[in-house]
Amino acid sequence: MADKGGDERRPHGELVAEVLAVLWESGSPMTAQEVNAALDRGLARTTTATILGRLFEKGTLRRVPARRGFAYAPVEDAAGLTAGRMRRELESDPQRDLVLKRFVSSLSADDEETLRRLLLEAEDVSE
Repeated sequence: MADKGGDERRPHGELVAEVLAVLWESGSPMTAQEVNAALDRGLARTTTATILGRLFEKGTLRRVPARRGFAYAPVEDAAGLTAGRMRRELESDPQRDLVLKRFVSSLSADDEETLRRLLLEAEDVSE
C-alpha cells in the first residue's frame, strides 16, 4: 500500500460532525470564520464555508445575514438530528412494520421500557 506522505485527512462525515458540535456548543449563530477558528484545525475558511453551505441546503442549518456573509445555527439539537435520520430511514423502506419489529426486538430491556413509557406519554398528550 502506498504511503500517503503523512496526509491525515479526516473522513468528510467526521469534519461535518465537528462543525455541528461547534455550533451546538455555541448556542448562537456563527460565521464560517468563527467556526473555523473554533475548530482550530488549520482548514481553509472556504472549506468550512462549503460545509456550512451544504448543511444549510440540506436543511440542517439555518442562516442569518452577518457582516458581508452569513452566520449559521443548527435547526435541531443532536437528538433531533438523529431522530430525523431514523424517521427518514423508516420512511424509505416499504416494509415499515418489519423494520419497526426488528428495531424493537434489538432494543435493550432499558431502551424497550423507555420506548413504552414514551409511547404512553405521547398517547396521553394526544387525548
